Amino acid sequence: MTEPAPRDPSGLAARKAALDLLSAALSRRAGLDEGLSTPALAGLPARDRAFARALAMATLRHLGPIDAALAARLRSPPPERVMQALRLGAAQLFVLKTPPHAAVAATVALAPTALRALVNAVLRGLAREPPDLFDPDRLAPDWLYARWRAAYGEAEARAIAALIAEEPPTDLSLRPGATSDDLQGETLPGGTFRAAMGGDLTGWPGFAEGRWWVQDASAAVAARLLDPAPGGAALDLCAAPGGKTLQLAATGARVTAVDRSAARLRRVTENLARIGLSAELVAADAAAWPDERRFEAVLLDAPCSATGTFRRHPDVLWAARPPEIGKLAQVQARLLDAAARRVEPGGRLVYCVCSLEPEEGEGQTEAFLARAPGFRLEPVAPGEGGAPQASLRADGALRILPHHRPGGTDGFYIARFRRAP
Repeated sequence: MTEPAPRDPSGLAARKAALDLLSAALSRRAGLDEGLSTPALAGLPARDRAFARALAMATLRHLGPIDAALAARLRSPPPERVMQALRLGAAQLFVLKTPPHAAVAATVALAPTALRALVNAVLRGLAREPPDLFDPDRLAPDWLYARWRAAYGEAEARAIAALIAEEPPTDLSLRPGATSDDLQGETLPGGTFRAAMGGDLTGWPGFAEGRWWVQDASAAVAARLLDPAPGGAALDLCAAPGGKTLQLAATGARVTAVDRSAARLRRVTENLARIGLSAELVAADAAAWPDERRFEAVLLDAPCSATGTFRRHPDVLWAARPPEIGKLAQVQARLLDAAARRVEPGGRLVYCVCSLEPEEGEGQTEAFLARAPGFRLEPVAPGEGGAPQASLRADGALRILPHHRPGGTDGFYIARFRRAP
């Protein structure tokens, strides 16, 4: 990975911003996203903003091995701010390949005067004996890696974890009739375009004209499996940020998109306008929405632990906590029941989560079918919707693991149900 050159010759302002980003990412869910939108970061020159983000992301993608290497050289944990600085220093040395003298000096400058000798000694020691920051057994938190081994086996867990350290490509969904001729990349099964470009995507060909929107290949599968009829009534629950709403609208369906966050729906509105599509947007709790309409096609992308999105959001691995998974599973069950009530007789329901945790996927399907005898699982055909062959389960649902697609993909669970006529 090439380090963007900060405009500030010392790079100190950008590194301070990276320190703030890392602290925000590790302190709470959505901390990284919130940090990226702060005025402090926005006030930096573009190159410095890019460097700060790249440094924070590199640190998060290698946090497990970095912490193991630092623990071997620290007698006791330093103050949290100093620990964050040490993490950034290690990422500069071994991921961004910053020259050792520059990485060490810049990191020492971030530390309080009384602890600068400690920071200098630890980083110089690491530079002499470089750690392996790509060891799959250390890239994920121990508790989460243990869950993946239990759910998928040792080999699959290692393959999942190995992708944590890799930067993902950017996947695009094309507006109907749009071409990718002037874009660099390849078309994946199902129609997703995987871009092989860098830089600010708003400057890529076709952005201003609304020819495409950003959407991971796995996320695009769910809406394809719903397959609403042109002119048919489709409902997208928990819709923001709106990629699936755009997909459904692009089929010609009459789409209603519901999300509890009015602020996040504004982003959906902006994307619909840019792409030239329309949908009815409703700010409401999907489980308590008083509208009594039923729809022939209902999509529920439920709130979840989001552990399958670690390629673009490595902070989710470190912000997640074991008790949250059970709590989220309860929310998902409530929303799934609410979604089922919206399906007209003979209609389809697609449930999906961007989680790798069985309680949020397979467990939800089993429990739902037990309490909803009017629904049956409608199996996905091999390759349908562009789903990787390896993701097809024996029952016809999909368990997409991040390594199921060359170059990586988001982890998803997707199940399609049919309501009895």
